Amino acid sequence: MPLHLIKLCVGCDSVADLEDWIKQKLKEKKRRGQKLEHIHTTRMVPKRADELADGGSLFWVIRGQISCRERILDIRPFTDKDGIGRCRVVLDGKLVLVEPRPRSAFQGWRYLEVKEAPRDLSRAAPGAAKMPEQMRRELRELGLL
Repeated sequence: MPLHLIKLCVGCDSVADLEDWIKQKLKEKKRRGQKLEHIHTTRMVPKRADELADGGSLFWVIRGQISCRERILDIRPFTDKDGIGRCRVVLDGKLVLVEPRPRSAFQGWRYLEVKEAPRDLSRAAPGAAKMPEQMRRELRELGLL
């Protein structure tokens, strides 16, 4: 059974910002001749890494609401140049919009059980993904989405 992570997307104001950031990072890796994979580095190594890599996703919280998810491909613990243990969460780089859900700020990441995860927007509200993100946000705040 897969397990998910949830994390704040610091520095992004929209899903489009996150998509642009991912594209920019992959473009830079291509220019440097590095392997083209989207990696998010964290300070702590998840103890339940096998469950995360078994079909789990990283759910991104943008401006106070869970907005999208990205499939987790691998969890790679490593030690940085200062001897501190860290973790690379390898992601597929494809954002999937999810049913918007409010989420207050927290530090680091948290586990998110499958039964607690928001549904993909394409299943929860067919056609809503074609709406501008700001409109989806406003509809969510009004309780209409």
